[in-house]
Amino acid sequence: MAKYVAAIDQGTTSTRCMLFDHAGNLFLSAQREHRQIYPQPGWVEHDPLEIWQRTQEVIQEVLENGNIKPGDIQAIGVTNQRETTVVWDRNTGKPYCNAIVWQDTRTKQICDKLANDGGQDRFRGEVGLPLTTYFSAPKIRWMLDNIAHLRSAVDRGEAIFGNIDSWIIWWLTGGPSHGVHITDVSNASRTMLMDLESLDWNDEILSTFKIPRKMLPPVVPSSYKHFYGTTSRDGPFRDIIPICGDLGDQQAALVGQTCFNPGEAKNTYGTGCFMLLNTGTKVIQSKKGLLTTLAYKIDETPAVYALEGSIAITGALVQWIRDNLGLISKSSEIESLAGSVEDNGGIYFVPAFSGLFAPYWRSDARGVIVGLTRYITKGHIARAALEATAYQTREVLDAMEKDSGVKLRNLKVDGGMVYNQLLMQFQADILGVSVVRPKIAETTALGAAYAAGLAVGFWEGFNDLRDNWQISHTWIPNMKLSQREKLYKGWLKAVELTFNWVN
Repeated sequence: MAKYVAAIDQGTTSTRCMLFDHAGNLFLSAQREHRQIYPQPGWVEHDPLEIWQRTQEVIQEVLENGNIKPGDIQAIGVTNQRETTVVWDRNTGKPYCNAIVWQDTRTKQICDKLANDGGQDRFRGEVGLPLTTYFSAPKIRWMLDNIAHLRSAVDRGEAIFGNIDSWIIWWLTGGPSHGVHITDVSNASRTMLMDLESLDWNDEILSTFKIPRKMLPPVVPSSYKHFYGTTSRDGPFRDIIPICGDLGDQQAALVGQTCFNPGEAKNTYGTGCFMLLNTGTKVIQSKKGLLTTLAYKIDETPAVYALEGSIAITGALVQWIRDNLGLISKSSEIESLAGSVEDNGGIYFVPAFSGLFAPYWRSDARGVIVGLTRYITKGHIARAALEATAYQTREVLDAMEKDSGVKLRNLKVDGGMVYNQLLMQFQADILGVSVVRPKIAETTALGAAYAAGLAVGFWEGFNDLRDNWQISHTWIPNMKLSQREKLYKGWLKAVELTFNWVN
């Protein structure tokens, strides 16, 4: 029997290849960063060919360092930064332009124009999403409107679209020679083009966006026992391995945290912050600024849905403090700098660099630091930056409880920032609920591995996966209610000051 399931985790700032054993333990991993490209204010791009190159490099590094032999890997799952949009030539594999990243705001005019005829929620009933720059549909429309001859290439069947999952799977299964062009329900639900009930592209919305259906990939289950395709021996894995798991990164983390029951939730702290609540097989439309999204679909079983609160800037704020301000030389140093002061000194840092996501959806907002006095030091700025993540999570949790009617008893957390003790304790304090970190915190990649492993019988079912989940650390709230509400009130006041900055 094969020893491992592999996961390709293609994130906003880096790509990883990870091998997991049957107990869900991480055997080996490799990681490489890629460039963040900012051509203009508000524009964020990635080079898709660089991402594919980094993917090949991390695969090769894992195979070599682990002395992996043919037959050692039973299946491959892919997870990815969602909404980031690629359009490429199926005959050559060459992208028509850089990928437009989920944080990019260049499509604001497209969204505003469509919202003028029907409002920001005109498509929410069908797709569960508001009209905003976050999602793939306006990015595709921008490419079709601004890249010379792209529409004619689509008409000829040459130009095809995919989020990063489609791009990676296409290359892993052969690229220009015989690459498989697909996406799963979780990624398709982030395009603003997939109907939540039919799990297929919505022709009326496609017509409104003027996007030809022929450039879109077929929508498939997140875990698929018939496989999407296989790797080839001349590819980076040097073996024929089924690719049968595909999940957007936040849905993958939900699976990795084994949140399989309605009412179970997780929060991932990465470049942004994303809280998902499993709502079962029923579509629940949010009235409080959250997203209705596909959580996963395991082969032929009914699709499972989720409510999601998406926050654009959390870990990225730490990177900004490191790279743009130079207050720290490594991201890990922010905890000690923030811990050098007892509190935030009365300041709040609202990182609305790309507008505000849930629960506001304000693309006109921009970042602010408020409450500055001569007393403030770089320690206070660092602390306010960490606290911003916790406050934004509180806003999302409040909205989620109102939408669902479920009062969370604890919050499962994962992602790179969960090793920051100061942040996690403040998160528990400002929420008033326990925060729980699992023993295996690489839950995004683990969820992709689980999806692939379920498809081939490496794991028999959800109970196998639940057996793997163990607690590493729990943070208990330790703040008086009066102090919690006073701090949170100040945060809400600061958020209001970010509105209407961009006309």
